[in-house]
Amino acid sequence: QVQLVESGGGLVQAGDSLRLSCAASGRTFSTYAMGWFRQTPGKEREALATISWNGRTTYYAGSVKGRFTISRDNAKNTVYLQMDNLKPEDTAVYYCAADKSPLRTLESHIYDYWGQGTQVTVSS
Repeated sequence: QVQLVESGGGLVQAGDSLRLSCAASGRTFSTYAMGWFRQTPGKEREALATISWNGRTTYYAGSVKGRFTISRDNAKNTVYLQMDNLKPEDTAVYYCAADKSPLRTLESHIYDYWGQGTQVTVSS
């Protein structure tokens, strides 16, 4: 069993940066693919970025490419989402997810474990 806890959300202004963290329990974190998602009320969940088990492969949604960066530190059992140049449309609840496979593409939203989410609000 893996537990994921997101942190780092908050209220910021447009153009600001935030770094989200997702801390994972369990000794097998380093073998899991990780992903970041977001969702706003009334909208479908959006996949933002994924990272392979060893951090060498990443995928980004077009809406965040060039502004967001996913990374991981397997020694700390943590995956990060650095968010720069935030926009009001980035306002959402952000979730991290872990999957037992070594890599997930953006198209798959089926993950073995999910965090409870952290709110990000960007004011204009």
